[in-house]
Amino acid sequence: MGQTSYDTVVVGGGAIGLAVAYSLGTMDSACRVGVVERDAAYSLASTPRASGGLRRLFALPENIELSNASIPVYERFPDLMAVDGQKADIGFRKGGYLFIVPESGVANLRRNYERQRQHGVNVDWLEPGELKARFPSMAVADLAGAVHSLDDGWIDPYAALMALRRKVRTLGATLIQDEVVAIEREDNLVRSVTLKSGTILKADNVVNAAGAWSPLISGMVSQAIPITPLRRFEHYFECEEPIEPLPYVKDLNRLAFRPEGEGYSGGVPTLAEPRGYNFDTDHGYFEEVVWPALAHRFPKFERTKCRNTLPGLYDQNDLDGNPIIGPWEGVCENFYLAAGFSGHGLMHAPATGRAIAELILKGRFETLDLTRLGWRRIARQEPYAEQGIL
Repeated sequence: MGQTSYDTVVVGGGAIGLAVAYSLGTMDSACRVGVVERDAAYSLASTPRASGGLRRLFALPENIELSNASIPVYERFPDLMAVDGQKADIGFRKGGYLFIVPESGVANLRRNYERQRQHGVNVDWLEPGELKARFPSMAVADLAGAVHSLDDGWIDPYAALMALRRKVRTLGATLIQDEVVAIEREDNLVRSVTLKSGTILKADNVVNAAGAWSPLISGMVSQAIPITPLRRFEHYFECEEPIEPLPYVKDLNRLAFRPEGEGYSGGVPTLAEPRGYNFDTDHGYFEEVVWPALAHRFPKFERTKCRNTLPGLYDQNDLDGNPIIGPWEGVCENFYLAAGFSGHGLMHAPATGRAIAELILKGRFETLDLTRLGWRRIARQEPYAEQGIL
């Protein structure tokens, strides 16, 4: 392997970990960065199994601003991640996002809409009649309002991941295919990371960006975090009848889907799913849960066929559903968390990578103040939860 001493060791080579390495490399070319990823083929990794959605429709200012900072990066990805003159095509499609609610959700949707507008989001408020006019195939009788964000959309998650990998390598980061088995602490600081191969990596800083596996990494330094692996399914399905072009549609019952090729990609994730590293596919889930939800909202989906189901894991923050971004304050200041995104990791990776890099290199947040997403609320058991559609 050669080098075994790093300024920063990042545990996890998914979107978040690579975004941290990218920002460290672009902010300080002399920064020695090692990224440890045990699953080099990403066979079980969460990033390639993500839906790829990019949206600004959140309630918390921090989440809106994470999107405001991250989505333009994805728009510029082809040039930013170009290597040897070859641009990175991540299939960014600005198809918009559409949140739909019944009467019970209107007041909250309106509050969030007003906040989003305050943060510069290009979003339309739609009454049911306007919604029906814009999307005539939709059943709207039980709906009371909607918001449509016109500049949001989705990307190809795997293409984005591969583009990041290629780029961080050119920036000088070392990509290490191995598994972290121990982390050594001394005087309340992390000193080194031990790999399954027996290699010991000395580190001035360690970033836990292991996603659904982050509790295992934090456990190595005796840090208990409220993050658990939550299985969810991404279904690819096709409709036998033509439907007008749709945005990424989401509702209060967690139905979420978007166009993909000749069909659609999405599902109905549930927080009731037992926690664990479960990659089994429930082939009845689509017909029992997803299909009825689709057909209720779009009657043309009565004639649909599920072509593929891909299980994946959320790194679910069971305290409040929001990420933990920052150092282990007051305990181990050079051990950083960038995990618990609960399904929004790829979406917010660019801005999160920048935030962690700023903390490491400058000792403070500069671009975005993410203090309220830090460790303090976890230690105090004070949830800072989203009030929008998740």
